Amino acid sequence: MRIELQRVEYMPKELLPGVLYVAEEFGTAAHLCACGCGSRVRTPLGPTEWRLSTSAAGVSLHPSVGNWQRPCRSHYWIRDGEIVWSGAWTDEQVEAGRAREHARRDSYFAEPPGILRRVRLWIARLVRRN
Repeated sequence: MRIELQRVEYMPKELLPGVLYVAEEFGTAAHLCACGCGSRVRTPLGPTEWRLSTSAAGVSLHPSVGNWQRPCRSHYWIRDGEIVWSGAWTDEQVEAGRAREHARRDSYFAEPPGILRRVRLWIARLVRRN
C-alpha cells in the first residue's frame, strides 16, 4: 500500500486512506490505520517522538506505528511511501517498547540546554539524511 504526504495547516475532519497528513507548525501527523479499520492514528513529531523524512521515493516515519490500544493492534512502518508490515507484539513487548520511549525522553531532557544540544541535534539530522 502506498502512502502519500500531504502537508496541511490544520488536520482535516475527514482523513483519506493512503494519505499521511502533516501539520508541521503543530508538530503532528495523522493518517488512517493501514489495516483498513478506519482508526485515526496521530503521531507527534519531534526529537523525542516520531521523525518524518522525505525522499524522491516517498515519505518515511520513524519509529514504527504500533496501534496497541486499538482492537486491530496493527504494527507497521511507513518507509519511502510504502506501508511495511511488522509482526505483532505481545503485551510484554509493548510495555518494554514504552519503557524505551520513556528512557529516550528522559535522556533527551537530561541533556544540558543550549549549544551542546543544538550541535548534537544537527549531527543527528546529518546522519539520518545520509
